[in-house]
Amino acid sequence: MAIETVSLVSLASCALFATLSVVLGHFVLGKNVRSIERWVLTWMVYDALTHFLLEGPFVIFSLAGSVNASESTLSLLWKEYGKADSRWLYSDPTIVSLEILTVVLDGLLCLVVIAGIMTKGYYRHFAQVVLCVCELYGGWMTFCPEWLSGNKNLNTSSFLYLWIYLILMNGIWVVVPALLLIQSWYEMKDAFTLKADADGRSRQDRRNDDKSSSSASARKRKDR
Repeated sequence: MAIETVSLVSLASCALFATLSVVLGHFVLGKNVRSIERWVLTWMVYDALTHFLLEGPFVIFSLAGSVNASESTLSLLWKEYGKADSRWLYSDPTIVSLEILTVVLDGLLCLVVIAGIMTKGYYRHFAQVVLCVCELYGGWMTFCPEWLSGNKNLNTSSFLYLWIYLILMNGIWVVVPALLLIQSWYEMKDAFTLKADADGRSRQDRRNDDKSSSSASARKRKDR
């Protein structure tokens, strides 16, 4: 029963973060932006909450000792996830190294992207691309070494551990960053196209001005 209770609390925490993210992304931060950007804001809020409020404590537990040795109530969530991937229980150096980078860099980049969306900042898509690449790289480095070593630390014996903890909770950080990279690609392509068109018009205007000036000068010489 204790395991079931912790599992429900873990899933409820994710649902609470998702609900809060929708409220903030759609109705608070995203009031004056287009629909697709509201969903991006929603994801960025969820991403930031996860990095700071869930993964942040994991880093603290791991640097102070380990999740398994911690007596904090919050460590129960990570002990539950550790049933699916035991590396999170015993301060695996690769996992902790990635999580430090995730909390500090990715968490801050989420805030930068949020600010960029709300202010239409020129830096927004650069920050979004860096964030997405970091998260995709983090996912790869979390699981690729484990796959190459034979999945010794992964427990896939139950639907909850395999499909919810390992696939769903990690897969979302593959699918969404990939979609956001595609969005940034098209946004930057459109911006470059507009700039190229504007530069072309500017060069054409200068050529027209030069022709007009030459014609005017020729007429003046002819009048004289």
